[in-house]
Amino acid sequence: MGVEAGAQAARSRALAVLRVRSRALAVALLPAAVGVILLAGASTGRLVGPGWHAARWAVLPFAALVLLAAAGISLVVARARPAVSPTVPIAEESAPDLYRMVRDLADRLDVPAPSAIALTPDCDSWLEDRTHPAHGPPARADRADELTGASGSNGTRRTPAAPVLVIGSPFLWWMRVGELRAVLAPVVAGTGPSAHPDIAAARRFVRGLDAAVAVSSTSGRCPATRVVCAGVGRVARLLLRSCGEHASQMERGVAAAAAERAQAVDYGLRIVAQEQVGLAYAGWDRLLTRVALPAWRMGRWPSRLDAGVVAALTELSRRDRLAEGFASRLGERPACDLLEEPGAIDEATSLLAARLFHGGPAEPGPDWTPVDWQDYPEEVVDRKWRTDAARLHRILGDEGVSRTPETSGTDGPTLARILDHLATPYGPGPGTPAAGPATRAGRTADPAAEADPEEPRADTRADHLAARIAAELAREETSPGPAAPTAPPWDPGTLPLFPLQPPRTARELLADHVTAMVCCAAMDTAGATPGLDWLDGPVLLFDGDRATDLAPGVLSLVEDGDPTSLRHWLAQAGIRPEKPVRLV
Repeated sequence: MGVEAGAQAARSRALAVLRVRSRALAVALLPAAVGVILLAGASTGRLVGPGWHAARWAVLPFAALVLLAAAGISLVVARARPAVSPTVPIAEESAPDLYRMVRDLADRLDVPAPSAIALTPDCDSWLEDRTHPAHGPPARADRADELTGASGSNGTRRTPAAPVLVIGSPFLWWMRVGELRAVLAPVVAGTGPSAHPDIAAARRFVRGLDAAVAVSSTSGRCPATRVVCAGVGRVARLLLRSCGEHASQMERGVAAAAAERAQAVDYGLRIVAQEQVGLAYAGWDRLLTRVALPAWRMGRWPSRLDAGVVAALTELSRRDRLAEGFASRLGERPACDLLEEPGAIDEATSLLAARLFHGGPAEPGPDWTPVDWQDYPEEVVDRKWRTDAARLHRILGDEGVSRTPETSGTDGPTLARILDHLATPYGPGPGTPAAGPATRAGRTADPAAEADPEEPRADTRADHLAARIAAELAREETSPGPAAPTAPPWDPGTLPLFPLQPPRTARELLADHVTAMVCCAAMDTAGATPGLDWLDGPVLLFDGDRATDLAPGVLSLVEDGDPTSLRHWLAQAGIRPEKPVRLV
């Protein structure tokens, strides 16, 4: 391990964790030791008499009970499966250049090479121990021996497999080969401290306790089993609290030792590469929230997310003057060239991203199909707008909102119907009951009272319609269907889900639906087309140019009931709101 200060601190903390384990074992053996002493005293004639006899009968059953409990807890801790991050495994046959680069990096750092490589759809990289028997078949030890140089022939004992190197897939597609090597240097250097027996044993103990807590929290057990699991969970949590501080300090020491060891490898390039890490994170986040999420909600999953993040970051570099220098990097060899089939791996990580961030099914199906970027505008953007517009008109129909005189002679839904409805003052009238579910307690139905400028309105037509839209979306999300794929029951300990956005307000949902209806009218009456912006998601195009200044008019209509700004925008764009539009 060398003489790194971080490694020495990590080893001392690992010993502290192991001392907690030893103390727990000593506490479990203490009643048995007392029982042995009492039995030995009786056999030698030194501890005799009614008192000692009663003590033996009290201590021996208690000692047996404690030993049984300790054995059961130890068995649960040893056999419980530790949580594993969901990743896409990369075989050496599918990425020989990547494995060669990692092995060369490990040789330069004088540390064991990782046992395998996997990808994760996130902007992060780390080492993960998967040596637990439940994590894979024993046959993988041969591959681990091959990569680490250990020998297992002639009955000799194999060296424990090194951790698995997990690499963020956006790094492979956005970074250049040299930048990726510089970023991975401190990560790969962590295999050195991880190979120390004390640190490895301490990590196994902590992971076992954490897995035991997860096992004890599993629901759906019989009452007797729940009682036993509750006891196991309490003991495991007590031990975790006792060694938690030492374990965290141990990991900090390991990280410090790895960083110190990696100082001599591509240090200058690593400073530049760290800038690319932040840029990749920003582009990946915007791509997921503004481009991938609408497709996932429509039952489609983009199959080239990693290629999309390159397009998004290239667009960001073009727009941002501070990022102009990054565009020149695109002429260098990208790290994804280290893969034999980058398209297939991109598709696998894209499907995993949909599972993690949206909860989609594990495999494609009739209601969960991939979509290419060139088909995204027609298959996702157009369908999303028309679905939202159809939902809006369906709710208006359920509310009994009749067509206005302007549109009474047309067949099909129109934008003018929505504009007139939201611009009409709230009160008794067609399609809006004077009192009902939308009327709050204590609200008067008198239009004169509504016109009082001194009293703020408690409700508007926009409020009522927004509440209905939010309720309808909630109902659709809880019912199975193509628009909301039913996710399998994930194990929260091994496959957590990460929601991308906080819940949106009802007014925001209404604004989205009104915008969707405007876009449908633009496509059907003014020749506009759906488009994709890598940073902003779905956009409306007029002759290939992005439409602008639509949001202020929609917000004015939704928030204030004033359609003037939006009608002016429609007139300038050549959109005829009285014409019917096609919905899904």
